[in-house]
Amino acid sequence: MTEPSHLAAVRESYDTVAADYARLVKEPAELDPVSRAMLAAFAELVRPLGPVADVGCGPGKVTAHLAALGAQVFGVDVSPRMIELARAAYPELRFTVGSMTALEIGGGELGGILAYYTTHHTPPQWLPTVFAEFHRTLAPGGRLMLAGHVGNGEHLRPTRAYGDHPVSYESHLLPPDRIAELLQQAGLVVTTRVVQEPEGGAKRRAGTFLAYKP
Repeated sequence: MTEPSHLAAVRESYDTVAADYARLVKEPAELDPVSRAMLAAFAELVRPLGPVADVGCGPGKVTAHLAALGAQVFGVDVSPRMIELARAAYPELRFTVGSMTALEIGGGELGGILAYYTTHHTPPQWLPTVFAEFHRTLAPGGRLMLAGHVGNGEHLRPTRAYGDHPVSYESHLLPPDRIAELLQQAGLVVTTRVVQEPEGGAKRRAGTFLAYKP
């Protein structure tokens, strides 16, 4: 399959900002109580289910957090530089370069998938492909946690980020109902939706979804 055009911008941008991103982004233990609770709940759900893929893992901070909570987790990211940083920081864990649009994982192999603040870079027309990959790679009963920025359909085109480096990725802030609808259309059953309004310096709403493959 031909690589989607947006992936090149995401890869190049995150390779550029990787070191400052790893320095600036909060540790999972520093997240707000609701976000920490959702990660803990997901870890509890997937612990007995087998391997968990943290797709869009970045420098591996959340991957390591899930591992500390007892999940059998590995990381996947489209940015080779992010994967280098993750491997250096957490050599005991497995990290691979890859794209959530075409995961190099067999059908039904995963007990869980975490997509943590990463799918918003995917143009809406590509989300059915991504969510179909989640469905394909999850085993029956496998769990998905998707968290990220939500909105009213805003399309953001930042030019600089994370240490004022140039970036060319875009962000698409879909309504929570639309994300849930797309997950359900992919064959996943959404069990939980949490929407957090901006507070404590945050600029955007955040949505967290828990789902499973029947």
